[in-house]
Amino acid sequence: MVYRAKAPLRVSFCGGGTDVSPYPEERGGCVLSTTIDHYAWASVSPIAEDRIAISSLDYGLHRSYPNERLPYDGELDLAKGALNHFRALLGNLPSGVEVFTHSDAPPGSGLGSSSTMVATLVGGISEWLGTNLTHYEIAETTFKIERLDVKLSGGRQDQYAAAFGGFNFIEFFADHTIVNPLRISQDTINELEYHLLLIFTGGTRTSARIVDTQTERYRHGEAEAVEGLDELKQLTMELKNLLLRNRLDDFGRLLHDAWEAKKHLAAAITNEVIDSLYGQAREMGALGGKILGAGGGGHLLIYCPVEKKHAIASQMERLGGRVVRFAFESRGLQTWRVR
Repeated sequence: MVYRAKAPLRVSFCGGGTDVSPYPEERGGCVLSTTIDHYAWASVSPIAEDRIAISSLDYGLHRSYPNERLPYDGELDLAKGALNHFRALLGNLPSGVEVFTHSDAPPGSGLGSSSTMVATLVGGISEWLGTNLTHYEIAETTFKIERLDVKLSGGRQDQYAAAFGGFNFIEFFADHTIVNPLRISQDTINELEYHLLLIFTGGTRTSARIVDTQTERYRHGEAEAVEGLDELKQLTMELKNLLLRNRLDDFGRLLHDAWEAKKHLAAAITNEVIDSLYGQAREMGALGGKILGAGGGGHLLIYCPVEKKHAIASQMERLGGRVVRFAFESRGLQTWRVR
């Protein structure tokens, strides 16, 4: 039997940064996000041999280990973390296992691919072992593996987006997280999709350094960082209300304000390539947009008037960006079995 899983990558409209400790514990954070039809995939295959094999198509790696707790050495650590978690939970794994992973977007793309991959692994391994985790438990387990076990810097929104899927307003507090699914009409969803461009900027980045910088600035009480996160939280609530009321052009304009606020959190959030692409889009009539994820590279989201979208898309390609086709995905993590 082979146990498979997939989970959707996410687009975060606003609030990223307010989900990074210690801000949510001290002031409460929130994000507005949705998921798209690009996925992280995992296959989990029990084997008779007493070994663990991990293959990652994204990193071009295949490694084999003894069937025991796996060391973290900077290579395939997230997959190791998922296997180590369930080994500790159950006392041991019932057999050797082969794990294969790949993602529709590269690591560092700004679409939450790392967290989504871990959620996919948690889902696939849970399906194999029959642990029957809820969506909240999958997200919380994913967070623990990434942030506490493997000790990668970052927030906690991507894990919940991957597990639940769809449009969500997610609130973060000291001792709990609340996922609020948004009741948005299909007409609004279709219209928003029609207005948006997703542009790959041509480069990926390591988000941990950017996250560490903004976290340190917040910890030291730098006014620009604290006020910037507070402003992002307020803008997230306003964007949610505009979306629910189908005020999409106002939503697009407020995305611009949110991007301006986000840039105050750390200098590395933007660069010349991002500024050039976004600046040109704005000159051609785009109402707003933002870099996705922590920033510094990856994917740029742009809200365009429909009649100008194709011209803006062509110009982004001429400037070196790549238009990425997408549709919104309402489903979160899915698992299944193959004989």
